[in-house]
Amino acid sequence: MIDPDYARRMARYNAWQNRQMAEALDGVALEVLREDHGAFFGSILGTLSHVLWADRVWMHRFAPDRVAAPGRSIAESPDLCPTFGVWDADRFALDGQIGLWAERLHAVDLTGDLTWYSGALGREVCKPVALCVVHMFNHQTHHRGQVHAMMTRAGLAAPVTDLFAMPEEDAE
Repeated sequence: MIDPDYARRMARYNAWQNRQMAEALDGVALEVLREDHGAFFGSILGTLSHVLWADRVWMHRFAPDRVAAPGRSIAESPDLCPTFGVWDADRFALDGQIGLWAERLHAVDLTGDLTWYSGALGREVCKPVALCVVHMFNHQTHHRGQVHAMMTRAGLAAPVTDLFAMPEEDAE
């Protein structure tokens, strides 16, 4: 399904997107970041917090010795970061952990199944590891698209999101 290079590229894309979001939102009033736009997780900050929460959940499943679980439920995920500064610092740190995990990944790490208890579904789930990795990166992109739309609605300049526009590694 996927190989380690896919995970490395998507980890780079995730970090690039989050750095662009951080730059675009730096200095925006907390009231604007917390404004309810009717999205599933409400606000820009709530949605960004949810993605951070979910990435911690997935990375704890993939690398429990390196990433701690967020210690709260999906319903509480929009409140993970009380301020933009907290989100920015935590996001930067987790993106580094995701990047290190991806760099150390081997093809064999993407085989087999991952079994966990899903609080969202209220039951144990077992899925192929590779599918779970794809889901983590897809989930990030999905919700960043929502943030992009909320930023546009709020009159903020939203960053470029096209994967093909990501700077190449040697050009960064």
